[in-house]
Amino acid sequence: MATDEVKPIPEEPIKHEDGGPISRYRVERYPVKELPYNTESICPECFLTDDKVHVIEATLYEEDSKVMFKKTCEDHGEFFDVYWGDVEMFRKAQKWWYKSVGLDNPRTETVKGCPEDCGQCPEHKSHTALALLDVTNRCNLRCPICFAVAAEGGTIYEPDPQEVFDMLKNLRSNLPVPAPAIQFAGGEPTVSKHLPQYIKWAKQLGFKHVQIASNVIRIGKRKEYLQELRDAGLSTIYMQFDGVTPEPYLAARGTNLLPLKKQAVQHAREVGMESLVLVPTVVRGVNDDQLGGIIEFAIENRDVVRCVNFQPVSITGRIDHEARKDMRITIPDAIHAIEEQTGGKIPATEWFPVPSMMPLGRGLGLIKGRPDLELSSHFACGMATFIYIDDDGEYRPITDLIDIEKFLVLFEDIANLYANKARGASKRAKAKLAAGVRHIKKKGLIKDLLDAFLNRGDYSSLAKLMRRIIMLGMMHFMDPYNFDLERVAHCDINYSVPDGRIIPFCAMNTIHRSRVEEKFSKHIDEWRKGHKPTNVEEESISKPYSSEE
Repeated sequence: MATDEVKPIPEEPIKHEDGGPISRYRVERYPVKELPYNTESICPECFLTDDKVHVIEATLYEEDSKVMFKKTCEDHGEFFDVYWGDVEMFRKAQKWWYKSVGLDNPRTETVKGCPEDCGQCPEHKSHTALALLDVTNRCNLRCPICFAVAAEGGTIYEPDPQEVFDMLKNLRSNLPVPAPAIQFAGGEPTVSKHLPQYIKWAKQLGFKHVQIASNVIRIGKRKEYLQELRDAGLSTIYMQFDGVTPEPYLAARGTNLLPLKKQAVQHAREVGMESLVLVPTVVRGVNDDQLGGIIEFAIENRDVVRCVNFQPVSITGRIDHEARKDMRITIPDAIHAIEEQTGGKIPATEWFPVPSMMPLGRGLGLIKGRPDLELSSHFACGMATFIYIDDDGEYRPITDLIDIEKFLVLFEDIANLYANKARGASKRAKAKLAAGVRHIKKKGLIKDLLDAFLNRGDYSSLAKLMRRIIMLGMMHFMDPYNFDLERVAHCDINYSVPDGRIIPFCAMNTIHRSRVEEKFSKHIDEWRKGHKPTNVEEESISKPYSSEE
């Protein structure tokens, strides 16, 4: 397929009115639920032993200042787990959870109910903020904690180029917001010879942000390969980064990858790539003592590192389920560890749930006249903050510079001016933005913020400011033990699969991955015959990387 045949989807921008009355874009928070309260989950034993999705009632309750999760299966008894390690942080996060517009064109019907109907079904509450597409299940590592169970089973899951192209088109067909960002994942996406072509297609189809989730082995070895990906249109590398000493890599990845990680950072610098995201999988007893050190590494490399996205380990895939209690660490646990390890410079109080940013996306979209990205996940899925770095490398939380809570309320008001069709909404919105300067504590930020929001209505003019800022994210993906169907229904990180479904992240990796891969996989010999693998591709099967070679 010639790349010059590819046209953007949609060819014309979607307007708010295209999908229904503009009043549906009114900003509204969910009511706060007092503990204890009930949700739904699955029995982990039914699923892990018999591949049976048995939906059961679960209860969230407070115990010892933590949020606990309990559920009972009629066949396998009671299960308990820690849901959130800090009940007060849980209560704060709930206050910043907003209702979302969702998806106007679901791909499946409501038949068996959540989570069997994933695809997305009409009951899903969010649209896709970040799309994932597994280009292969092959990998040049055999990590003991791989949630994708990559490179196992003697079969290859690897959609062909036409299938990948169709999956990309499917994601860009989402209404009212075409998926704005795509992450090519796996397995290890860089062991696919087609990856540069997929990146080009994604950019041509209209994805604003194209990233790869990678262990960066190939990128650390060959700068020229990174240049090829960058020339194709790669925006960001979502880079596995578990610590600043060899030990976490030996425990979690089976080999010391730290020298290659550092080399990949240097290669990014040399090719002018300024958008690396460090992604530590946080495991209690393995690397939870290195979170502050990882942040320091990001600050030292702030010319290329834009974000650190910590991921408390999910007990799924290729992992020791018996060690769950020893390994389990929750979002608040990691946040408190960061406060301690940074000497209080990043206080636990300065983190906000990811969906707190929803009014910003909705407000900017209404200012621009078209639906825009909204972060509308469940409040318990993730937390985030930003740090501002001074010229001397000293840093502080962004809340020292901007009154975040008042800014969020400001954008609630701005969005509702448009949603309510208020008289003179545009002029009144700009007046509110101008008045919002009083919420900026560091006056040097005012010019950049006013230019971005008042004059342009987007983020592009904030580039200079953003080079001084590193985002810290915290995403805890679910597993059979802490699986909460309320979270699944609000997921905005979704996988595209070859049969046209778009599946929420945790439902994919806990339930649907094995089924999708079984349906679309080929035996290795059949794959070799039809694919004619390169040396890099063949070695991902037969010769995984080892730092000892």
